Amino acid sequence: MTQTQLYLISPLDVGGDFPARLERALAAGARRHGDLVTAFQFRVKGLDQHEAARLAAPLQAICAAHDVAFIVNDSIALAKRLKADGVHLGQEDGSPKDARAELGREAQIGVTCHASRHLAMEAGEAGADYVAFGAFYPSSTKDKGDAERPTPELLSWWTQLFEIPCVAIGGITPDNCKPLIEAGADFLAVSHAVWGGDEVAAIEAFAKVMRG
Repeated sequence: MTQTQLYLISPLDVGGDFPARLERALAAGARRHGDLVTAFQFRVKGLDQHEAARLAAPLQAICAAHDVAFIVNDSIALAKRLKADGVHLGQEDGSPKDARAELGREAQIGVTCHASRHLAMEAGEAGADYVAFGAFYPSSTKDKGDAERPTPELLSWWTQLFEIPCVAIGGITPDNCKPLIEAGADFLAVSHAVWGGDEVAAIEAFAKVMRG
């Protein structure tokens, strides 16, 4: 069984001291276990592409220095402009096939599948590199109000049948992540649990649960 890794999602505000915070978080992950943090998702809303690219540049450099994949949320066009490592698509953001055509063979393409086995299988057939299920817990970042919540069994079902990695997302903290790890999540996507407080302490706390 592969070891679960962390997939960090940016807060909506990535200006100011955020690059320094990202550096500290990735360094803490590397100190604890070189492979603890595997990817970082650049997730900003309502900015034009030029401004988004300006904010992305220092973060992309920090990720590259730590060998962490830099994934752009929602925008195939921005991912292409930045030569990002990949793109994460919601159900309305275009298909993995389109993303593959635009971004090339090497790009990491992920798809949000909520609590749906059907959407996940479709994403896999369309060439996604990973599927994301959630929100598992109440989440300020990824909640859709009354949307169906997946259970850890969904992760177990997926990992037993499919080779494509799965990401658990939504309100995940060091205190509630254990059932998701035990169910076979390849990645835990976390945002507020890390950026809502001391990022180094948060990474240490996740490391303790994930690596013992």
